[in-house]
Amino acid sequence: MKRNLGEMSLARRKRAADPMRAYDALPKPLREWLSNAALPWSPVSCKRIWNKACKEGLSLDDALARMMTAERKTLERDKFNRLNF
Repeated sequence: MKRNLGEMSLARRKRAADPMRAYDALPKPLREWLSNAALPWSPVSCKRIWNKACKEGLSLDDALARMMTAERKTLERDKFNRLNF
């Protein structure tokens, strides 16, 4: 059964925290990016990447670019990837 995640070779993980509460706590630009992401990112992993970008002093656009780069790299690891990046 495919469920809503589709067919992908990447591992799925159970979450210990409430994902909706974690999502609601994200900064608005990150929530907007996440709502259009190609992968079902966890709010915790997005926040980790975002916080690292902010600590490095990156601008909002650069932080969002880092999120896109992380997504592209993750999609490249998926053997069922049908998207062209």
